[in-house]
Amino acid sequence: MSNNSERGAAAVEFAILLPLLLMLVLGTIEFGRAYNTQITLTNAARDGVRVMAINNDPTGARTAVRNAASSVSSTIPDSSITISPAACTTDKQVTITINYNLATITGIAGPFPMKGKGVMLCGG
Repeated sequence: MSNNSERGAAAVEFAILLPLLLMLVLGTIEFGRAYNTQITLTNAARDGVRVMAINNDPTGARTAVRNAASSVSSTIPDSSITISPAACTTDKQVTITINYNLATITGIAGPFPMKGKGVMLCGG
């Protein structure tokens, strides 16, 4: 009789711990995705600002941002990419900012607003 009650106790303990374990695993996955997205957006902004600083080409800079951030989203609209100032003059800084809302896999929380930013001196 004690063998059956031990099996039942193990099942109850597992049922109590399972939600906690799932929350830990899913939380780790969501955090990893958010961290990867943040790094990708920052690198995409740096790629775009490099194009802007060297070539003074806003269209090329936006294209560079989209190409570098394609693993995050294949459709980043122009309204999410801000270039300031619009024209790059020698010895001035140009800034590119990307705004993105990251939807979660689980749907429990979010979406989380994220931002990537790159700054570089014009003229290379």
